[in-house]
Amino acid sequence: MVVIPTTGESATRRVRIDKVHSILSNRIKDNEEQFLVRWKGDPNTPPLSWHSISELVRCLELVQDYITVREESKAVSRKRKSPDLAFEHERRASPFDRRLGLTPSASRSPSISSLSAVPTPRTDIDVYNGVLDTDGNGFIFCRSAPGPNIATINIRSLPMEEMLRTARMSKIETANVLIRAEYVRRLGKVVGKRIHLVNVHDYTTPSLRFSYIPDYVLREGVYRADPATQEGCQKCKPDMGRSIGCEYTQKCGCLEYAAVDPVRLTPETKKQYEKALATGGSLLGFPKRFPYFTGDTKRQRTGTLVSFYLDSRHPIYECNDNCGCGPYCRNKNVQFGRQVGLEIFKTGSGRGWGLRCKEDLFMGQFVDTYRGEVITDAEATRREQAGGKLKASYLYSLDKHQESEGLAQADIYVVDGEFMGGPSKFMNHSCEPNCRQYTVSYNKHDTRIYDLAFFAIRDIPAGEELTFDYLDKEEADDEEDAPEGAVPCLCGTTKCRKWLWQ
Repeated sequence: MVVIPTTGESATRRVRIDKVHSILSNRIKDNEEQFLVRWKGDPNTPPLSWHSISELVRCLELVQDYITVREESKAVSRKRKSPDLAFEHERRASPFDRRLGLTPSASRSPSISSLSAVPTPRTDIDVYNGVLDTDGNGFIFCRSAPGPNIATINIRSLPMEEMLRTARMSKIETANVLIRAEYVRRLGKVVGKRIHLVNVHDYTTPSLRFSYIPDYVLREGVYRADPATQEGCQKCKPDMGRSIGCEYTQKCGCLEYAAVDPVRLTPETKKQYEKALATGGSLLGFPKRFPYFTGDTKRQRTGTLVSFYLDSRHPIYECNDNCGCGPYCRNKNVQFGRQVGLEIFKTGSGRGWGLRCKEDLFMGQFVDTYRGEVITDAEATRREQAGGKLKASYLYSLDKHQESEGLAQADIYVVDGEFMGGPSKFMNHSCEPNCRQYTVSYNKHDTRIYDLAFFAIRDIPAGEELTFDYLDKEEADDEEDAPEGAVPCLCGTTKCRKWLWQ
């Protein structure tokens, strides 16, 4: 059982997070999990001090960063047969090296000629290169200080062999419990039904650096259409027809650019429709469909996507706050947000984290939107190149109207959900998915920013993992050999295409 300290000095002291640079190592001392903090300061001899995990609760992101790199180093070293080679690898690719940005040659022990200037440090010392101090609010930090009683250490002499051995043998149970508790606390603040976190495979937690946001965050160079362009339907009323708001597709102005239902065209209206397409005329008045069912049937439920949209990739246009159809119009759904409870879980199959629903989902039911930073195409390219081919990508181009509007590639916006977004970030790929992504707009005149919404494309029982096709291909490729640079697909379905990111 993990015991988290709740009394005593170490339970009440907190480090001043804005002065912390990184976490470098860990140990057990006096039955406490302690971590070596590198403070901001001189790059060669910055202040260093050991602190209990209870003192670091305000910077658990940094603790998690350290633990993640530590475990990566251990995993690599376990693959080597020689203990000596494993130890040498750990010295060359240790958390110290990665956090300090040092090359292996620069991070090794000092040369013989420099040893006289860098005394061999002791590992039982609690503070190096400075002294502990407190600010006006009682937060502790370590500041640089010289003197004969000050233990000194050059950052390039790290990691020390004894420190590495101690870190490998020291448990980090309390730290992992606190990291998990903090993540769950943040999940509790996400708007909508409760999101749960489950991991029965290991002690890991999704990154605390991921921020949950209720809407897009627009970055530099990204702009929504002027709010004045957001027209609402004015011929529709809340009490018209069956008192469900918009009732007649030929009157609803929000459906002006919605897809025309060709089955319902007469020979005469078909000619008019073809002329409107050729001349760029208005499509208002042609037979269309509202996207959502308004009453339960044997196969469909109220609010689920009708087959005209579910079985196609037509953009969905919902009514907005400027409409005359009232707040409960049948043509509003996605904008009300997620209405189902979700669960983020560790898959245990090499696919990392996944997402599943706590309740049965019906075919056509809305699950959630995909949120994140909206960036320019140039910024998306820069981030892709910085990440490399093997890095997981969370980029989605808002290019639905690129061809119809004649937009240049440079003018396309991209959603990046890597660092901020919603629970849909954790949806894994499948070549036989049970969900699909659709575009949903509340402003028919804004062709560059709209929502990306996930809907169930079949009935999904509670507890089944939610998946969608990252590439949205219909058929498997015939290619058996791995294309150059391809990433293996791990979905495990009978129609698996074997490769991603070809």
